[in-house]
Amino acid sequence: MPRRSDLESILVLGSGPIVIGQACEFDYSGTQAVRALKEEGYRVVLVNSNPATIMTDPGLADRTYIEPLTPDWVERVIEREKPDALLPTMGGQTALNIAMDLDRDGVLEKHGVELIGANARSIRMAEDREEFAAAMVRIGLELPHGGFARTMDEAMTIVEETGYPAIIRPSFTLGGTGGGIAYNADEFKVAVTRGLDTSPITEVLIDRSVIGWKEYELEVVRDASDNVIIVCSIENFDPMG
Repeated sequence: MPRRSDLESILVLGSGPIVIGQACEFDYSGTQAVRALKEEGYRVVLVNSNPATIMTDPGLADRTYIEPLTPDWVERVIEREKPDALLPTMGGQTALNIAMDLDRDGVLEKHGVELIGANARSIRMAEDREEFAAAMVRIGLELPHGGFARTMDEAMTIVEETGYPAIIRPSFTLGGTGGGIAYNADEFKVAVTRGLDTSPITEVLIDRSVIGWKEYELEVVRDASDNVIIVCSIENFDPMG
């Protein structure tokens, strides 16, 4: 992809502290992104709450802010630095959630900041499990039987159809955070409560279990111009679950 001449300054969001599902790979990818952007001649502003990272080393970005990774603090940086674009895709779930909050609240539009790497619609479709499921159905892919719940009553209605064990997965979380497997009603209530609390939009997907099935993965990278690279295909040694 050629260099975009309409952008001069890019704000990169880091991932903050290392947690399950959001580890040092984001520091590595973020560091590479900062270096690549600087090589292309962009001014790079970095926000990360974790000083114990490579990407916050002095001299890597043109301006580095070690501040809380919250929408309010990022907006302050935007007001001060006036970047042309925001790159959240190197900061894991934390950065994606902040970007979506800033987009929803009109902050990016107010300051004329473009979301790059992935637009808000694509992030929402990938992160909101209901929108993702609808997209898969539209292209003819089969999904495990299940449903979406925003309250415990809705969840109990769904599990009457799916049965146990049931898979609970909250929307807008990464690496299985807040999800779980329930083998009975007591475990189910605990898992649903945790999932609803974890999801920023208070939504969980409840699926019929496919534990024991053979698991295959196909890693694909695709851009906005519909260029596709198949990175690898994987047959997992262990079964699902």
